[in-house]
Amino acid sequence: MSNDAPRESDSGGPQATPVVVEDLFLTDAFLIKGRMSGKYHRLSKVLEDYERTFVSIEDAVLVSLRGHDTIRTPRIHVNVREILLAHELVDLGGDDKLRALSTDDKSTRIRAFYNGGVQLELSGRIAPGAYEPSRGAFRRWMVLAEPTVRGLNVGGRPELGVLDGLGYAIVQKSRLSYVYDFG
Repeated sequence: MSNDAPRESDSGGPQATPVVVEDLFLTDAFLIKGRMSGKYHRLSKVLEDYERTFVSIEDAVLVSLRGHDTIRTPRIHVNVREILLAHELVDLGGDDKLRALSTDDKSTRIRAFYNGGVQLELSGRIAPGAYEPSRGAFRRWMVLAEPTVRGLNVGGRPELGVLDGLGYAIVQKSRLSYVYDFG
């Protein structure tokens, strides 16, 4: 990140023009809100098909997970490997994977953990064995329905409250360290 990016702290700072937040990305260091550039399909499909190292996010707001800083910048490039989970806030047509999972009575509950800078735990429902690389035609991402995120002080930081009550999360399988499969 550039030092030229305007900074704003919780204690006050420059007023920014409100922007439409379409997509969320959670990394070890930040919750990033903004719009993924060049998104031609649903976010889950774009991430699955993405072949570049960095995704470009426009009108980005980065909320620090380790401090109280909020950074606003017109554009940031995020290494895809750093993304723990993603979510599409603007849902114009429904996610096919989520729709299939919601009608699939064979879904299973899991708890999954990341081993990184933030001790993050996710729980929710997935298609059976979706965390395995051999499932879903070698997909790198899976959809977690009704996710619960633990390990972040979501209640203490209003900016992180958006993670509470998500209908689904698009989870990068390679970032999981441990999975408890209750199915």
